[in-house]
This record gives sequence, structure tokens and C-alpha cells, in this order.
Amino acid sequence: MDAFQFIKDVAVDWDDTKILDAEPGDYVIIARKAKGSSNWFLGAISDEQARQFTESLSFLDADKKYVATIYRDADNADWKENPEAYVIEKFLVDSKTALQLKLAPGGGTAISFMPATAEELKQTKKYKK
Repeated sequence: MDAFQFIKDVAVDWDDTKILDAEPGDYVIIARKAKGSSNWFLGAISDEQARQFTESLSFLDADKKYVATIYRDADNADWKENPEAYVIEKFLVDSKTALQLKLAPGGGTAISFMPATAEELKQTKKYKK
């Protein structure tokens, strides 16, 4: 599936939207649940200031483990000097996990949370702070 089809399939309608943290004009962190599924998506963006957050995943279903695919700013990312520096990581998480989010100046992160299959439970490492 290409990226366009993925966005078309999951970004059309939502069962739930949660604003997890925000300061108007400075930053926002939002989680959304795809309609009719257990899939969640988190997006965060910052202004020109670097920011760090510890974000609870308590919005996830308590009885499920999820694979979090994290698209985040690389350590050397910067909106002006290095705007395309990013890292993609995958971890097992659940509703008790607290993620560390580090947003570069002018940066952000995007995370998908998909219920883990039996195979993914065996092969994916658990998130640790």
C-alpha cells in the first residue's frame, strides 16, 4: 500500500479525537482513533522552540498491546538547518506506557498505534524510557 492510499484509508473519519497537550501558537499534541477500528494515531508539532514531553498512552484500549510506529525528529533535526532529518522506530506499547517525545525546533512527530499480532508480540521490542 502506498502512502497516499494509507492516508486515504485511515484519515477520512474518526471515532475519537483527544487533544493531549497544547499551547496555542506554540505546540499541539493530538491523538485520533480511526473509525471502526482499534487503530490510533498521534501527531505533535512545535514552533521554532525545541520541546520535550512525557505523554501517557492511557487513551489506548487497556486490554491490548500495540505496535507503535514512530516517525520522529532526528537528534540533529532543525527546521532551518536540517529539516529532513528523521528517524523511524517500532516498539510494543500499551495503555500504561508513557512515551518520551522530543520535538526539534520547528519539528514534530507522527505515531501510529496498531494492535499487535501474535508474531509482532514475539518480534518487536517493548518501549522503555
